[in-house]
Amino acid sequence: MATQPTLVTLEDIRAAQARVKGVALHTPLVWWPGSEEKEVLYLKAESLQPIGSFKLRGAYNLISQLTPTEKRRGVVAHSSGNHAQGVAYAARALGVKATIVLPNIAPKIKVDATRALGAEIVISGPNSADRIRESERLAEKHGHVMVPPYNDLRTIAGTGTIGMEILDDMDDVKLVLVPVSGGGLISGVASAIKMRKPNCKVIGVEPELAADAQASLKAGKRITFDPETVNQTIADGLRTTPVGEIPFSHIYKYVDDVVTVSEQEIRKAVKMLLLQGRLLAEPSGAVAPAAWFFHRDKLPPAKKAVAVVSGGNIAPEMLKEILNAKL
Repeated sequence: MATQPTLVTLEDIRAAQARVKGVALHTPLVWWPGSEEKEVLYLKAESLQPIGSFKLRGAYNLISQLTPTEKRRGVVAHSSGNHAQGVAYAARALGVKATIVLPNIAPKIKVDATRALGAEIVISGPNSADRIRESERLAEKHGHVMVPPYNDLRTIAGTGTIGMEILDDMDDVKLVLVPVSGGGLISGVASAIKMRKPNCKVIGVEPELAADAQASLKAGKRITFDPETVNQTIADGLRTTPVGEIPFSHIYKYVDDVVTVSEQEIRKAVKMLLLQGRLLAEPSGAVAPAAWFFHRDKLPPAKKAVAVVSGGNIAPEMLKEILNAKL
């Protein structure tokens, strides 16, 4: 491995906790009713955040640290959907103008929610590289401050507050399952968990169609998957390839393994979470529980496990399709 970027510290995450307190919810750990006595699963319900996903944490932690001059310049961000709402919500709360670049394949429910929060929407091509280029162009043209969805230590420290809450609520947890896209979420969670409880296993979960983090961890370097293939996953929040450079340094240091789930398993998990767990999850938010439901044999044994349900912003028509399907 080449020299790595600076890693987030426990002090960074504790400072982020103080900043997001009263803005982001300290979400509950919800007991999974299908748990066995010897192996109990809890769901970290980030779908209950005000914007329906964990993204508020990193966005608020970053924007709240900008100088008055930077705030006056406004912020710009690229997103597959949930980060857009996180930035829009945080920017509105802090009195900052926000411009968001979204792909032309973003679910309408996420586009509409972002616009309702007062952000200006710019539509780009479907691939993660398209929206990154467009956001960089806008930042250069207008002087906006970039709010990266994952490739920034302030974003990662914000997501690390999830790991802190998990340990604060359940200090004897043995396994934490986290979805992986650009890598910001798992970077923060894994950093917090491993720095406080090194013997707790942290496993990333991603769709089979977007398994670049798994390939990257095995290769010891970032691997890019074909964007057209990645964009085929129903988990629209996990359509980023490759993982960010800064997140990868955290993943390589702190994450024990990455496993994958199929499209059918993701759909089944969405249905199970709603009908059995009474918890609404979008496909991206269902991948971590899906690993527990369908691939327990690939996971380390754990008397107590937590799966992060990262978001619940599912389009009504998609939910209807999944609930009506014979899965």
